[in-house]
Amino acid sequence: MTQKKTMNFTKYIKWFWGIILGGLFAICFIFLLASWGAFGTLPTFEELENPKNDLATEIISSDGKTLGKYYLKANRTPIQFKDLPDNLVKALVATEDERFYSHSGIDFRGLARAVAKLGAGGGASTITQQLAKNLFTKRAAQNKFKRIIQKVKEWVVAVKLERQYTKQEIITMYLNTQGFLFNATGIRSASRIYFGKEPKELDLQESAILVAMLKNPRQYNPHRKVSRKKSLGRRNVVFSQMAKNGLINEKQKDSLQKLPLKIKFTPESHSDGLATYFREYLKQFMKRWAKNNPKPDGEFYDIYKDGLKIYVTIDSRMQNYAEEAVTEHMANLQKYFFEEQKRNRTAPFYDIEKSDIRKILERAKKNSDRYKRMKAAGKSDKEIEKSFQTKTDMRVFTWKGDRDTVMSPYDSIRYYKHFLRSGLVSIEPQTGHIKAWVGGINNKHFKYDAVKQQKRQVGSTFKPFVYATAINQLKKSPCDRFPNTPYTIPKEKYGMEDDWTPKNAGEKYGGELTLKQALAGSVNVITARLIDEVSPVNVARLAKSAGVETEFQANPSIALGAIDLTLLEMASAYSTFANKGMRVSPMFITQIEDKNGTVLDTFVPETKEVLNEESAYVILNLMEGVTQAGSGVRLRTTYNRPKYVTGYPYKFSNAIAGKTGTTQNHTDGWFMGMVPNLMTGVWTGGEDRSIHFAGIDKGQGAAMSLPTWGIFMRKCYADKSLNISKAAFDKPANLSINIDCAKHEEKKEEVKEGEEKEEIKEEDDF
Repeated sequence: MTQKKTMNFTKYIKWFWGIILGGLFAICFIFLLASWGAFGTLPTFEELENPKNDLATEIISSDGKTLGKYYLKANRTPIQFKDLPDNLVKALVATEDERFYSHSGIDFRGLARAVAKLGAGGGASTITQQLAKNLFTKRAAQNKFKRIIQKVKEWVVAVKLERQYTKQEIITMYLNTQGFLFNATGIRSASRIYFGKEPKELDLQESAILVAMLKNPRQYNPHRKVSRKKSLGRRNVVFSQMAKNGLINEKQKDSLQKLPLKIKFTPESHSDGLATYFREYLKQFMKRWAKNNPKPDGEFYDIYKDGLKIYVTIDSRMQNYAEEAVTEHMANLQKYFFEEQKRNRTAPFYDIEKSDIRKILERAKKNSDRYKRMKAAGKSDKEIEKSFQTKTDMRVFTWKGDRDTVMSPYDSIRYYKHFLRSGLVSIEPQTGHIKAWVGGINNKHFKYDAVKQQKRQVGSTFKPFVYATAINQLKKSPCDRFPNTPYTIPKEKYGMEDDWTPKNAGEKYGGELTLKQALAGSVNVITARLIDEVSPVNVARLAKSAGVETEFQANPSIALGAIDLTLLEMASAYSTFANKGMRVSPMFITQIEDKNGTVLDTFVPETKEVLNEESAYVILNLMEGVTQAGSGVRLRTTYNRPKYVTGYPYKFSNAIAGKTGTTQNHTDGWFMGMVPNLMTGVWTGGEDRSIHFAGIDKGQGAAMSLPTWGIFMRKCYADKSLNISKAAFDKPANLSINIDCAKHEEKKEEVKEGEEKEEIKEEDDF
């Protein structure tokens, strides 16, 4: 009996070891089959060395900050191990793979535990296996058998990766390929989106939040309200794991676990972040560049996948100040516009018939995304019209944040027409570098770019080109006097349909004014005399040489700015004055690199002389008069001003050359302002020319655009790292044109006395 039991026990032992060895053999055989490709092809050596991942193109500012990225699905910008904080690496290993540094891709101890517990204690997937999945599996199969095959292949790839890369490289690759939701692919995007900082700047609790998300980015997401509690709990598990592995002590763990869940969510969509309008313009430029600059193999660069680095001239600090300035002033100005529209029966339109209003709204409807989508889907006009007239839930823009409301799409078109628009562009005259570009008040809701895309009537901001032509050609002095009386240019002289007799604002005439007084007061009749004296053709030639690219007819009315130009054209042309008469073409890119840092293209501006240095200095002196005693004097005065002039008083005492501009019916308000190393232009107005303030007090350039300039420059001056000049404009060594009007008058008296004495002498001789 005992012998029989012994024989049975021996039999069971043999069976046990047979099963174990057979299982091991089966596993080895399966691994062997997988490595031979029996379950599908495995990545080659080259693919392991260069795994294919879509990489976002990065836009890098002149001060080294990321302004934004171009991507379709993967907002991924890889970084190196040295860019990872030590606390992040420790939290990752402690939580995801405790024996990471001791295994070779597969943690057999963890695998045995998982098998013994049938997965109840968690899986045994190592960081290397997870990397293999991220790189080559992408998505887990739903079918259990297929998933087992995927797992086996991941194990094989994990072993190969361990042979190919160091542990540090594997950690870096893993974090670079992990998804974190909300357009955050890779640790760098996640760090910027969830905390608004680079990975190296993450503290321990921030690193723990990101590591906590690795288990399930949606379930443990700190930004989603429904998952914040789980995110907090999982973060605390990370701290427990770190304490368990001796990376922090119990006291530190307890202290860290008491911290509230804190993030700084900073989305990186194409409508969020800094310089959104500039980035959109740059995107179109890059698409054209890619077509004209193929890769060595003939393929075209894909700005959404190839991980290019675009180095631009925009300064992130100045861009931020510019956007803050536009927001601060426009939010305030809009309150007064809304208040005024309550009394306007055709709000927000003035001076047009109801039939014209219907045409404007109909045109806006046909330009809308909703209309285009429905047309593309084959919807009838009747169906489309019904859709636009049906009230629906929507989220609309307000200056206090987006708001949920119910209105019809057609009503929303009219609602958005009520918002005044604005644009700002700032250029360094000596280099042509565009330092700030604000194309509108909100890129998500208002796509039209007021810097480069939009052309509006420039008004009196064009007058300096008339004065500059007179100074350059005729050596006119700012002290020369002209009669402030009506002036008519006959139609025959320039082939016009009618005689041209411009009027002064308020029809104020009388006496004589110096050129400096005339420009400061934006006196129309004296500008008309000047353009007649130098000819419209010469004025147009100078303006185009200075940077105006738009073709326009050279007739006398251009003296008062009766032409439509872009804000960028005007700012670029004004920069010529600040750069001693040298035109430097606007520049917004300095260099393009590929993902490996190889330089693909560099950019340099074009330069040419437009004015001599003396003429450029004299026109600057004239425009200084605008801010000293003219329409730009608000930049210097400290007495109380209306509340719609935001940011007042500005208290600038340094040299500022500038010019305001206000077009007919106060439709457009401009201010162009220069200091020696920065030219900044601002435009403000409605989307349509019939949208404007009822009166000139709020509708003039000094009220609509000058405040934005003042706020922006005050912020720039407060940032000493920018080195924005407060010095006087450089005066030429041998200035032959007199700019001292007191001495100019004395000299005129001396000349007059000399002429009188000469007349008396001639009479005596006779």
